[in-house]
Amino acid sequence: MIVLPGGAYHHHADHEAGAVARWLNSFGLQAFVLRYRLEPHPAPLQDLQRAVRLVRHQAGCWRVNPDRVGVLGFSAGGHLAATLATHFDGGDPSAADPVERFGCRPDAVILGYAGICFGRFRHHGSFQRLLGDNPTEAQVRDVSCDELVGPDTPPAFLWHTAADASVPVNNSFCFAEALHRHGVPFELHVFPFGRHGLGLARELPEVARWTDLCRDWLLRLGF
Repeated sequence: MIVLPGGAYHHHADHEAGAVARWLNSFGLQAFVLRYRLEPHPAPLQDLQRAVRLVRHQAGCWRVNPDRVGVLGFSAGGHLAATLATHFDGGDPSAADPVERFGCRPDAVILGYAGICFGRFRHHGSFQRLLGDNPTEAQVRDVSCDELVGPDTPPAFLWHTAADASVPVNNSFCFAEALHRHGVPFELHVFPFGRHGLGLARELPEVARWTDLCRDWLLRLGF
């Protein structure tokens, strides 16, 4: 599992990095934290695509099943995970670089209070950081992940709090609705209370249940 901390494409939130990787380790998953570039699109996406290819390339050395490579992102990292879920390829078999011969489609995506929509419900800080001050309509559409879901989008686990004042819960609703429309399996959990950016949410036991729910979902997928 590749972990993508949030931070509005401005910084990497540390509490959504190492602690999350150790939680994944606790039930047998290999975990990698990606410090993706904090630069305009498509630099962060290119970093994540490369990371998925690299994990598959190194699967034998790193004791990873190349058919079970997922991404887990929070907030802006969740947007990045959703971007990969709608922007992937099968690799280039003729590439000189052996890493580039591997596909970058994730086998599962986990989205924690993700700022997925770049339309009505967007997080303005992430939007500006990723696209600049005057993006074209085409640029906005290219990162509006809820509008790009298709039947090949990987299965998704989403969780959010209804009280999130920074990234509206509508982001998760819109993505889940798109997944449903295209027949993509998903699981969505909305907790009534809790601020944005909770990470593992250890200070709120009722929200921290997302970790058990997510673990069970991953195990059902064969992770």
